[in-house]
Amino acid sequence: MLTSQNYGKITAIRGSVLDITFSESLPSINTLLKTEGDYGEVPVEVMAHLDEKRVRGIALVPTDGLARGMEVFDTGSPARIPVGPATLGHMFNVFGSPLDEYLLPEGTPTRSIHQPSPPISRLATHTEVFQTGIKAIDVLVPLEKGGKAGLFGGAGVGKTVLLTEMIHNMAGKHKGVSLFCGIGERSREGYELYHEMKDAGVLPDMAMFFGQMNEPPGARFRIGHAALTVAEYFRDEERRDVLLLIDNIFRFIQAGMEVSGLMGKMPSRLGYQPTMATEISQLQERIANTDKGAITSIQAVYVPADDMTDPAAVHTFSHLSASIILSRKRASEGLYPAIDLLQSNSRMASPGVIGRRHYDLAKEIRATLAKYEELKDIIAMLGMEQLSQDDLSLVNKSRKLERFLTQPFFTTEQFSGTPGKTVALADALDGCERILRNEFRNYPENAFYMIGTLDDIKR
Repeated sequence: MLTSQNYGKITAIRGSVLDITFSESLPSINTLLKTEGDYGEVPVEVMAHLDEKRVRGIALVPTDGLARGMEVFDTGSPARIPVGPATLGHMFNVFGSPLDEYLLPEGTPTRSIHQPSPPISRLATHTEVFQTGIKAIDVLVPLEKGGKAGLFGGAGVGKTVLLTEMIHNMAGKHKGVSLFCGIGERSREGYELYHEMKDAGVLPDMAMFFGQMNEPPGARFRIGHAALTVAEYFRDEERRDVLLLIDNIFRFIQAGMEVSGLMGKMPSRLGYQPTMATEISQLQERIANTDKGAITSIQAVYVPADDMTDPAAVHTFSHLSASIILSRKRASEGLYPAIDLLQSNSRMASPGVIGRRHYDLAKEIRATLAKYEELKDIIAMLGMEQLSQDDLSLVNKSRKLERFLTQPFFTTEQFSGTPGKTVALADALDGCERILRNEFRNYPENAFYMIGTLDDIKR
């Protein structure tokens, strides 16, 4: 609803950034302004006050057709998007406009995309494990219900495939609402995901939000906040558990970097915006497990040049309860999912949460794989013949474990020809324990590659 009759004039245009002069009152930060371009309405979000007359804002759509002197209207409120059950089963852009020819019913409630994070007093204190059906994750990097998990990796190591597989496995079992947020996605990925979810029959309990690669940085920068606003509505008003999937947090940081550069701010280390830590925190701290419900988030994080010390990766790490690191080396060996089993970690992996047996087994698996990593140099220089009998046995077990923790995915069936499998945690733990006890010393290691449970070997 328009609450003001405040008009201004465009005085400068630099890409997506506009300087606008107001003769009367200045609109406050985050207010949405509107003007007319070649392709219809151009919404502009106020990002800074330059002086007592001028504001600087970022356009959320292309600025074609805008010129200096054009009139801008102050809507008097921040960007708002539709929330609630009417959004389920459909795709939306940053304004909450459907991308699939769907007409929102009249009277659909709307909310501002700028919401505060829940106060500490409302955060839930109990923890619970969230099972994915993927062996390597459930055994070594258990996820937290109401927590945030990150999939870190460079280009082409399988972040999106792993995220899509998790959606496939969990959206069916997950009794709450699933939300997918594509930040800087390729349109091909969005199209494929929509049809995969439709075919899997999970679309009725799912809403999708896309701010794609070809869109201006303002849209990519705000799409995460828009999706999160819908997630918060389901958590707080309907008291439902929400599964929020974000692909890709790095593109959110990248959009912030573009916005910051266009706004004329001095960059910090490696060209990132000086406000990066604050921007990530404003998004991540809204994803929380409260006394009303839980938002469980799984996020893909692109790591530039595979460098885990990159500021984008470092700042994201601190918000997560589980970090799943994807390894290019494992991907090149064909060990999918290409999870680095030694570098990945989860704060849920403690005996008080997952139980003593699971904790001890995970510790033993890591110790075995770490010892094998040390022996690799000796094997490369001197060959297997120089190893002691105990070390030979350990290498044998480690290679079988590595292969047992690979898994065929439902989302790659059409490419690999191998039917996908989900594995219950009890079966995964049982399999790892039996391999560690050397029950399968006479089996070739290839027998453990791309199987579900150990029963598949015997078949």
